[in-house]
Amino acid sequence: MFTLDADERAIGETARQFADEFLAPDALEWDERKHFPVDVLRKAGPVGFGGIYVREDVGGSALRRLDAVRIFEQLSTGCPAVAAYISIHNMAAWMIDTYGTEQQRHRWVPGMASMDLLGSYALTEPGVGSDAAALTTKAVRDGDEYVLTGAKQFISGAGANDVYVMMVRTGGDGPRGISALIVPADTPGLSVGPNERKMGWNAQPTRQVILDEARVPVANLLGAEGEGFSIAMNGLNGGRLNIAACSLGGAQSALDKTIGYLTERHAFGKSLIRNEALQFELADMRTELEAARTLLWRAAAALDADAPDKVALCAMAKRFATDVGFDVANKALQLHGGYGYLHEYGLEKIVRDLRVHQILEGTNEIMRVVVARSLTGAA
Repeated sequence: MFTLDADERAIGETARQFADEFLAPDALEWDERKHFPVDVLRKAGPVGFGGIYVREDVGGSALRRLDAVRIFEQLSTGCPAVAAYISIHNMAAWMIDTYGTEQQRHRWVPGMASMDLLGSYALTEPGVGSDAAALTTKAVRDGDEYVLTGAKQFISGAGANDVYVMMVRTGGDGPRGISALIVPADTPGLSVGPNERKMGWNAQPTRQVILDEARVPVANLLGAEGEGFSIAMNGLNGGRLNIAACSLGGAQSALDKTIGYLTERHAFGKSLIRNEALQFELADMRTELEAARTLLWRAAAALDADAPDKVALCAMAKRFATDVGFDVANKALQLHGGYGYLHEYGLEKIVRDLRVHQILEGTNEIMRVVVARSLTGAA
């Protein structure tokens, strides 16, 4: 796991080259303008980043989750917000590839793998966050169609997406009443709200998706009725790993910037990098990142192997890596002094982008609940 072969190194290097060439140069401008770089996303498809762990017969790269976390860490050195959107897109593509019929797979996944079609998943609602099993968006069957009524909240890429994997209530209360549907963005009755004004992640739009008697063919059902909650939770295992990787990439970039800054900056007659107290800070930052990376790779390998403890390990890795990532980025800003607070240095953007990673894909409090249940056996 820890000694990369030539192919594994090439995968990481390709992702880093993409980040250096297409993400990093414009990341600050995208953040400032709140611009969603769809043209750059289109370039990620031919490199294989639109369907990282999707099967090859529908255009995917068929890589492992272990490969994926290495890819997302490198992409995030260029822009965590854009890398995180690519992660969400991959989750939606994986759900269709894994749970869809052959017709569904060949209808949607090739376009998503090439990123000619952009996708997202839609679980959260205005009144339903961590208690996802309580979602209320209804899908009432009417002949060969479902009629959808409700709203989804905090949907990445909404307004630019072509398709959503949406969790809706087709049955009674609780998780067994939830189903997953493939919902085209151009479905009559589907609209989006205004772009949310956010602390970070300004390089991707976040909007409500509103459903007013939107009709979706029953043929767009993923899996069977009542399997939607399970599909969502299985998808989130990988999503948690990816967002953890995005935190590591952003934090690693912040640490690299800090080493450069402290080397060039002089105070009290010497370079700041020669200050032992600051060296200790850097040593701790590096150590924490390495520990988080090790746990993340361990969890990714467990998910690849379908290990019995995969859910708990994914939760551990997500909680630990996103906490560490934010903490390291925040310390990096502090070590830049007043310059860290300026937009042009890029540190404050990383801090703002990484903060939400402790909230989405399951809050870090919920991650503790998941881990605790694995210890106690509590439901």
